[in-house]
Amino acid sequence: MRFEPALEEARLIKRYKRFLADIETASGERLTIHCPNTGSMLNCMSEGCRLWFSRSDDPKRKLPGTWELVETPQGRLACVNTGRANRLVEEALLAGTVTELAGFDELRREVAYGQENSRADFRLMYAGKPVYVEVKSVTLGFDDTTVAAFPDAVTQRGAKHLRELAVLAREGMRAVLLYAVNLSGIKAVRPAVEIDPAYAAALAEARNAGVEVLAYGAQIDTQEIWLERPLQVLL
Repeated sequence: MRFEPALEEARLIKRYKRFLADIETASGERLTIHCPNTGSMLNCMSEGCRLWFSRSDDPKRKLPGTWELVETPQGRLACVNTGRANRLVEEALLAGTVTELAGFDELRREVAYGQENSRADFRLMYAGKPVYVEVKSVTLGFDDTTVAAFPDAVTQRGAKHLRELAVLAREGMRAVLLYAVNLSGIKAVRPAVEIDPAYAAALAEARNAGVEVLAYGAQIDTQEIWLERPLQVLL
């Protein structure tokens, strides 16, 4: 996936109200841009860090740009626009990169399912049999390890999705949780039990119920990003 229009570099002044970030471009222009990330962005940013944003000329937009990438305090690149994760996974599915899910006949997005009014990010069909796929974007890394973690904040929604997938698995359907690790220099991913023990417990229960847990790592630069390799999942 190429970034179009081309990304512009800036420095972070501050992130606030979750969805807003004040930045300063190389030319000294100060802007308030959209931060498309509902998490804490723990270990993803620091005052004055380098970031890259996409600029919009849409007169209907309230904010002139969207935060896309950041250089983390550990020197990695992270794609903090969580809206990119599903598009990256779809691209990888269609290309056959996710070998565990290759060979499907049909792909549908945002399919309603479950008892808690959930929507699966993808429903794949194999000879008339459905496979439900839930995608999570991972950006939480640490100084002394190449193991990333999810989530970076308490996520009741994430636990709900795991419960829904577990129900499907118990009913004999194939259910998959796919971590899109949008952070460079990572070799494995684990549940962030120290941040959200309830999510970690729900993940263990889902795995025991038969939910498949996969992780794929992204190749990231300021021109493009794509999922390229399977990563180890440490449960």
